[in-house]
Amino acid sequence: MPSPFHPIDFGRIQTKSVRRRSHKSDVARAARLPEPGAPASELLDSFPDFLGARSFRQVVDAVVAAVRNDRPVVAAFGAHVLKVGCGPILVDLIRRGVIRALCCNGACAIHDVELALLGETSEEVSDTIRDGSFGMVEETQRFFEEAVGQCAPNLGLGEGVGRAILQRSAPFVQQSVFAAAFQAGVPVCVHVALGTDTIHAAPKLDAAALGAASMRDFRLICGVVAELGAKPGNDSGGVWLNIGSAVLLPEVFLKAVSVARNLGANLDAMITANFDMIRHYRPYQNVVMRPVLPGHGHEVIGQHEILLPLLRQAVIEQLAARKQPTDPP
Repeated sequence: MPSPFHPIDFGRIQTKSVRRRSHKSDVARAARLPEPGAPASELLDSFPDFLGARSFRQVVDAVVAAVRNDRPVVAAFGAHVLKVGCGPILVDLIRRGVIRALCCNGACAIHDVELALLGETSEEVSDTIRDGSFGMVEETQRFFEEAVGQCAPNLGLGEGVGRAILQRSAPFVQQSVFAAAFQAGVPVCVHVALGTDTIHAAPKLDAAALGAASMRDFRLICGVVAELGAKPGNDSGGVWLNIGSAVLLPEVFLKAVSVARNLGANLDAMITANFDMIRHYRPYQNVVMRPVLPGHGHEVIGQHEILLPLLRQAVIEQLAARKQPTDPP
């Protein structure tokens, strides 16, 4: 039986001049080649003007604009950020007045405490889970039993942990994000999912006090989010940076945005960005897309230990370059 299909005759194809075609790529947007020893700002300018590089530059510009216009920059970060050594970057940006609030999960508090007290943290879970010793660290459990107990009735969990680290005169306190935030008066809000953190097995942990302290932090982060809009007469908003949280903090952010708008906050000028190693559905929807106007959400995919040092350097160089003659040194 003959086939009903026949080869197409390409001789009948209609073509057009390349001058009539619109183009997505051109040599003017290609990478440039900075000389050895160039500053980070020049390196950033040399990146090709496409996709992730463009988004990264837009995030840097948004952070700089927020600082210049006295709008909050919020770092919402997962525990992996601390485990790969990026805590000092957050500490530095807190002390420079760039980061005005922080938002994290319970694991962040655990790793920050251990880094401050011991200079070390994390364990090989595949080994310690076999004999049930995973997470069963006496000193860490005792620290949180005491710190949580001291939060009642008015302290949030983040503030309570930061204060407790300073009270212990921790030998590596300069590494602590929580201590730096406490000293600078910068809120660090800890959003606990009960049963997800190793300290939840601590025999003397007051679960009611833990939940109440974390709830105070949620109300506080709602207040922070409410300030992410622009000031009257200005079109520059604050910036929410979701760094390495795939589920919990994007959900917290979405609810905080709803609370803020329910109470009358105008967040149209708010800028959001998701920094993570791979793309995830929830941060893309709950951070980059749903809460913001089109074009106000950005996604930058890559390793924290590469992106965050570059982000810091680009931001502080831009801020230094744009200082006015009357600005303090």
